[in-house]
Amino acid sequence: MSNRRQAEDATIVAFPALLSPAVADESVASVIEVLQDQLALAREGKLRSVAVVSVSSDGEAIGTQWSCRKGDLTSLIGKLTVLTHDMMASRE
Repeated sequence: MSNRRQAEDATIVAFPALLSPAVADESVASVIEVLQDQLALAREGKLRSVAVVSVSSDGEAIGTQWSCRKGDLTSLIGKLTVLTHDMMASRE
């Protein structure tokens, strides 16, 4: 099949002319800032392990993800446990 024929058969999807304005949300901006900071450190080769705990906006779902070197998992779990206790204590 020629390139011209492939181009004719391709599905074209038009993007909306105007994007809907995003509502400024301080908590969303904070999450994005933290992730961007971690991405910058990863690109610079300054990270060897990362652990992320995500909580859904309704508070019902909690997810964990990590990327680490062999042997770091135990340390990450310990640090997350301490962080969890600190966060719970700060709520009281």
